[in-house]
Amino acid sequence: MSLPIPDFDHLPLGSVADRIRALDLDQLDQLIAHEQSMGNRLPVLEVMRARREQLEQGAEPSSGGQDVHPETGGTSHGSPVDPSGAAEPGPPDRHGLRQVTWGG
Repeated sequence: MSLPIPDFDHLPLGSVADRIRALDLDQLDQLIAHEQSMGNRLPVLEVMRARREQLEQGAEPSSGGQDVHPETGGTSHGSPVDPSGAAEPGPPDRHGLRQVTWGG
């Protein structure tokens, strides 16, 4: 069975949220069933269920695209972590005994 979004199982949450905007209700239902039987990623299911509710209330598929990649980097679970935002490393730890000053 071919899914309406290529490589769906490996997309981070932000990409899923963007891409499902272009789907109709039947296509979205197909993805929800697939996710429930395969990955069962709760955040992904929540986003898809929220979009399904929007479609049921009259929303139309919009400009979400299948070739849009809003996230660069990140983790396989959808975290927008970017290594360039990491703190600079501090000085190396000193080896030996630490001098302790006791107040009196």
